[in-house]
Amino acid sequence: MKKLAFGLLVLAVAGISACKPSVSPQDLYGKWKYKRVRNPNASPPDSVGNMTLFEQKPYIEFTQKDSLLIYWDNKVLSHGTFAIDGSNIQYTEVIPGGVRKFPFYIERFDGKQLIFSTKGADGSEVTAVKE
Repeated sequence: MKKLAFGLLVLAVAGISACKPSVSPQDLYGKWKYKRVRNPNASPPDSVGNMTLFEQKPYIEFTQKDSLLIYWDNKVLSHGTFAIDGSNIQYTEVIPGGVRKFPFYIERFDGKQLIFSTKGADGSEVTAVKE
């Protein structure tokens, strides 16, 4: 009986540690500088070089009005609004003629570093640090 209880405790702890991080909009507010951008599903897998990141200075900014702005080379690359959906960021991007919605999957979050990804053949993974 003790072995069964111990086994259940180990499973419970493993299940909790495997859960995705919990994030609130307030946790995200501010500017997050990109430190790594990779495209793991590209053939062959690809990434943005450190020199490009240094020169282009990309970042993502979350505002208190729940807007999201993505900057690349001091220009707005994308903008829209965001909402937290479980452990994901639901992004509503403003595009010519309307909007499109898609998730940013939060892979890791510790308050100082955010790793998020998009899925699919052209999906990417971004590691960003809070400024």
